[in-house]
Amino acid sequence: MAERPARRPPGDGDRTRFRRYDGGDPLAPPVDIAEALDAIGDEVMAGRSPERAMREFLRRGGRDRKGLDDLAARVARRRQQLLRGTKLDGTLREVRELLDRAVLAERKQLARDVELDDSDRAFAEMRLDALPSSTSAAVTELGDYRWQSSDARADYERIKDLLGREMLDSRFAGMKQALENATDADRAAVAEMLSDLNELLAKRQRGEDTAEDFDAFMAKHGDAFPENPQNLDELLDSLAARSAAAQRMLNSMTPEQRAELMKLSAEAFGSNELMQSLAQLDANLQQLRPGEDWSGGESFSGEQGVGLGDGTGILQDLAELDDLAEQLSQSYDGARMDDVDIDALARQLGDDAGVDARALKELERALRDGGTLRRDSSGRLALTPKAMRQLGKSLLRDVATRRSGRQGQRETRAAGALGDASGATRPWEFGDTESWDIPRTVLNGVQRRVGEHGGRLLAVEDIEVAETEDRTQAAIALLVDTSFSMAMDGRWVPMKRTALALHTLIRSRFRGDSLQLIEFGRAAQVMDIEELTSLEPRREMGTNLHHGLLLANRHFRKHPNAQPVLLIVTDGEPTAHLESNAELFFDYPPHPLTIARTVRELDASMRLGAQTTFFRLGEDAGLARFVDSMARRVDGRVVNPEPDDLGAAVVHSFLGSRTAGRNGGRAEDLSTGQGDWFRGRGWF
Repeated sequence: MAERPARRPPGDGDRTRFRRYDGGDPLAPPVDIAEALDAIGDEVMAGRSPERAMREFLRRGGRDRKGLDDLAARVARRRQQLLRGTKLDGTLREVRELLDRAVLAERKQLARDVELDDSDRAFAEMRLDALPSSTSAAVTELGDYRWQSSDARADYERIKDLLGREMLDSRFAGMKQALENATDADRAAVAEMLSDLNELLAKRQRGEDTAEDFDAFMAKHGDAFPENPQNLDELLDSLAARSAAAQRMLNSMTPEQRAELMKLSAEAFGSNELMQSLAQLDANLQQLRPGEDWSGGESFSGEQGVGLGDGTGILQDLAELDDLAEQLSQSYDGARMDDVDIDALARQLGDDAGVDARALKELERALRDGGTLRRDSSGRLALTPKAMRQLGKSLLRDVATRRSGRQGQRETRAAGALGDASGATRPWEFGDTESWDIPRTVLNGVQRRVGEHGGRLLAVEDIEVAETEDRTQAAIALLVDTSFSMAMDGRWVPMKRTALALHTLIRSRFRGDSLQLIEFGRAAQVMDIEELTSLEPRREMGTNLHHGLLLANRHFRKHPNAQPVLLIVTDGEPTAHLESNAELFFDYPPHPLTIARTVRELDASMRLGAQTTFFRLGEDAGLARFVDSMARRVDGRVVNPEPDDLGAAVVHSFLGSRTAGRNGGRAEDLSTGQGDWFRGRGWF
């Protein structure tokens, strides 16, 4: 019999207890959410909710982390392996083998036993010859047979013993091995345990059981339950799961197999008492745990026969795999990684699967509880400002990589005490008013004296001053086209990533600057970064650059002492404008009045001193001619980036815009022979 682990004594709840290590790398660094945040950010910018975006990332996994889909696929493969590699006739096969061996041994004994009366020999041989083909019927037929061979008699008795152990093993895991070579006293102890257990369950049904009843039962029969349940409910859960699996295994057999087994079960341990006790146990468990699956079944197609106990274990595994499949699907409302039974996953797929699931669980917890996601006023998950900053920093790193180390200057340098320290020093020059850098000055003097073997403590050439920068402020207006064509042509997410990267750069590096984000579709409006990143595509026609420029110029006028910087991202010619009565006007192809209003407002930006850059997306010839002419008109620049390079292009243009303006920079060289686009159409 299996040795039962010691149960925790009463009142031991405050003791330090140790448990089995549950997997994972104890030296692994904390979970890194950067990759997850990048993926979630892209999904959110594409119009998905943060909740769905997080679920999608957990489902797919990352570069070095398996996702829920991979774990679910492994669960499905494991289930198929069990079904395709197993046949539920192991007990019947083993009984048949024992029966055939007993009959063969008996025939040999009858043939060589010369002292046996001929009539007795003939009668015995006749009974053996007349045995029915059904295994259960043959075993029953030989119940009163007088065996001449001791080996044959032993094999026949093994059939009864095997059936008893298999029947018990199908309800109590490990009982088949524990009762091997069991004595009559062991079998009596099992019968007593079953009787006491049924009595305890009957008390529970009547509501009369107490904790003392359970403790007394475990003190007497605890060695039969190595899982060491701590109360009657835990014992019931374990027994009901096993018993229901045994019923599903019977349901999975063919009608012929099931009929054979039921007939054979009466021979277990040579009496029908065991089956009566087990039937009563099953009935009690069905009453107390009706939620278990007592009527299901599976279709097995393998060749490896398994016995009743092992088959019941397989049905339990299949049920556990089904539960895991549902948990890993995370397709129900309120799904969390906390719902995944990691211990069961490791049991079925190995410790590596448990480690993967635990990493995903920690990642979800870090995203939910680490300041990345929060509930908005409507109760939905949203990215927090902290997450937006982290995502923006990630986008800036990507921009830096795409710029390949190119450095743009966006500030003027001028000597003066009112400047900001740059961190660098330089030799003092006549007329400098910056503060001395004392450590560098003294160090220069010491090094000079060592070289000269003495001399003055300090000389003029030793003096270094702290270099300062007199930074100018900028008022930046980023106008992004949000017409439906941007979403249709795959430019929606790059547009949002660009806005977030520029927003992060200005908020982190150039806090004195003022950035305004303006989206223009059929109409234009100012948006904060959270609104823009969560903006969903609208199925409406119209590119109202005129309205966007009106808002940009209003922004520039609010900051008269700042350098205006105008950045326009678009993939289409203007097709809408605002009338004097604030009504929207739309026409396609572009109406001359729309073009005139747009150009007039762009001229206003130029008079305000704005340094203008157009980011032309796509290869439309009409758009190219329009944008090139607009850029020439305001001495601006035109950039035609690929969508994935848009962020790098906008940031690079911003960093170099005012320096280019002060140095008389002009628009990029345009193809010759196009002529002035406006005059070519005769509109101006």
